[in-house]
Amino acid sequence: MMSILPFANLTDLAAHLRQELASKKFILLYAHNGTGKTRLSTTFKDMGKVGDEPDTLYFNAFTEDLFSWDNDLKEDRERKLKINRESRFITALWELEMDTRIRPLLSRYADFDFRIDPDEWEVIFTRKVPNPNYVEDAENQDQGRTITETHIKVSRGEENIFIWCFFLAVVQLAMDEIDAYKWVKCIYIDDPISSLDENNAIAVANHLTQMLMKSKNSRPTVVSTHHPLFFNVLCNEFGTRARKYFLKSGGASGGYVLDDVDGQEFLHHLSTLAELNELQKSGALNTHHFNMLRRVMEQTANFFGMSSWKDCIKPEADDPDKTLYERILNVMSHGDYSVFEPKEMLDENKDLFRRIFRQFISIHPFNPDRFPV
Repeated sequence: MMSILPFANLTDLAAHLRQELASKKFILLYAHNGTGKTRLSTTFKDMGKVGDEPDTLYFNAFTEDLFSWDNDLKEDRERKLKINRESRFITALWELEMDTRIRPLLSRYADFDFRIDPDEWEVIFTRKVPNPNYVEDAENQDQGRTITETHIKVSRGEENIFIWCFFLAVVQLAMDEIDAYKWVKCIYIDDPISSLDENNAIAVANHLTQMLMKSKNSRPTVVSTHHPLFFNVLCNEFGTRARKYFLKSGGASGGYVLDDVDGQEFLHHLSTLAELNELQKSGALNTHHFNMLRRVMEQTANFFGMSSWKDCIKPEADDPDKTLYERILNVMSHGDYSVFEPKEMLDENKDLFRRIFRQFISIHPFNPDRFPV
């Protein structure tokens, strides 16, 4: 793995990425949380400004802040998502038929619908639900089974999905060279949707890749993420058309380092373990992290020719049949939780996770330098 010399600061790193985009249209960055991905995307965007005129359409944590809820605290009925009309990201809602552009994108991921009010700059969400007053009628069996709830408050995860699809619709407008978005010369995407499960990580990565690569007018694009599988799928989908880097802090020398992973297999399971190691140290463990650990065990079992992931668990004196560890991994990997709204583990489950994790990395031949205590 070849490393590019450390960059003293984010400005130098952003300048390097802009220079690379002149010869390679797509750049993929993997980095652990806290490395500076979001700050890098903002620095990249600011560097492209000429006066007040930007050149970068970007998606990061700040994009979500362009949308805010009016929860109708007085009546608790007409809840709606307000859109900040001052942003260059969102222009001419009434001219561009954003509803019809977003809806087919959103239908890939969600079961709710919406309506954009271009005069008030707000989004009203609706959802079909079972009709509690429905009575079976042999002549009209398909009528009246559901009713439409309006002005609903969607979950935080569903809101993020909607905003992501809104962004994709804007990307398409830019690639279609609509006048309102002719200023877009570059695209920068940082962690489009957090806490993706494996199926949705693959779906979002595949959809994004196909959208960018199929357009003859696609813009030079940087995609950064802390999600190992999402990065891995992007690498496979883009192939040789993208540069692929592992972004790390410069350590004792300071600054930032890019490890070039072009043409190499990205070790998804190792990056997952590295991420889980940081999470178990910080205590920021959510229920779905048991699923991630079990997936790594399954990959490890396959590699060593074991009959089951359970063979990756070592019996302990107080649990010679591995019953507790197997049960907690099974239950937590298949529990009833939303992948878009991760639930924090209970303290006792965090302790169990740490015990299982530390045991796993200690009894298999992983490089201990990858998992500092």
